[in-house]
Order: sequence, then C-alpha cells, then structure tokens
Amino acid sequence: MGAGKALSYEEMRQKKLEENKRKLEELNLSHLSLVLREATSPKTTPTKQTKRKVPQEGGLVAVRRSDRLANLPQQPTYREVASDIVERPRRSFKRRCLADRVYASDEARLYAQTKAEELESQLDPKFPTFVKPMLQSHVTGGFWLGLPRHFCTKHLPRKDTMMTLVDENGDEFKSLYLAPKNGLSGGWRGFSIYHELVDGDALIFQLIKPTTFKVYIIRASGYDQS
Repeated sequence: MGAGKALSYEEMRQKKLEENKRKLEELNLSHLSLVLREATSPKTTPTKQTKRKVPQEGGLVAVRRSDRLANLPQQPTYREVASDIVERPRRSFKRRCLADRVYASDEARLYAQTKAEELESQLDPKFPTFVKPMLQSHVTGGFWLGLPRHFCTKHLPRKDTMMTLVDENGDEFKSLYLAPKNGLSGGWRGFSIYHELVDGDALIFQLIKPTTFKVYIIRASGYDQS
C-alpha cells in the first residue's frame, strides 16, 4: 500500500516536471532571456566624426549661433577672411645709440655754418630762408628742432601744421610743426636719422611753399676733408 502511494507520488511529480518543461518551451523563455541580456548590455558605437568646414579664401563666413538663439530671426553678421594682406611699405630708421654721439670741434662747426651761409646767399631771395646749426638735442635723444621765432612769426602757420621737408634729392618727409612752440616734432626724427645728421652740421631751410621747406645740408665732416 505504501509502495503504491510512493509510486503514484513519483509519477505525479515527474508528470508535473514534464508539464512545466513543456510550458517553458511554449513560452520560449530561454530565447527571451537571451534577448533581454543583449538589450541591456552596453553597446559600443563608433565616435561620430564631424567634418569641419574650411572657410574659403577671400569669402564671407557667417558667424555660428547658439542653439538657444537658433529659432530667433538671424541678423546677417559676417567676418571677412582675407587671403592676402598687403602692408604699406614703411621706412625703418635705426635707433641711434646715445653712447655713439659725435661732437663737432669748434672749427668744424664754424666751417659748416660759414658754408651754409654762403649757400644761403646764392638762393633765390624771393623764398624766405634761415640757417640752423645742428646740436645734440636736434639729432639724438629727444629729436626736437626749434626754429627761429622771428621766422615762424612772419612766415609759418599760426596753428599746428604738417610740414613737408624736401631734401636735395627731391625725397619728401613729413614733420609736424608745433606753432605754440615754434619747432618741428613728429617726423623730424626720421628725417634726421635718414640723412645721418650729427652735431655740427648746418642746414639751410628754404620755404618754397607755405608748408614746404627745401632743406640743404652742409656736413661738419667737410672741414676734415678740406
């Protein structure tokens, strides 16, 4: 009797196991489990590479706007991309070292001034002239050239004016004339260095136009050469 009951229980348990196995196969749970594992596992995706747009030379490139302003009316804002930048040629003047100052002797200074006055006497008298001996303050350091007060009062403008200095080769240089101070400031340094003026040289200034000087240079070094 007990064995019959045990056999009946074992048969029932086996039947139950087979029934559960059949249900699992019908539900295809093993396949669903595999799908779930694949869906939840992190996938590695290749990094998306964005291709930058290179602005074309000589064109106009629109300025990028943020996503926050993307829906607003866009104003045409551009920046110019220049392909070639052309710079105007400039004269370069080497800075003169104060330690290299050249001091003229009294004889050389007198020689240059005498020669300058001789040349002045030969110029056309209808154009006002004056002789200006060069000092260290004129050709080094501050590069300030004071002009004769009586000449400025009589012949030069009453307000600050850009003057033109024309050398004996016809080359022109601009220099600012400061009327209240009766002298040449900006631009005179370039003229002085370009012509390598030194202490003792004498210059003849001839006013050929209201704002143009013809400038003649007598070198103090001519004394040693003579």
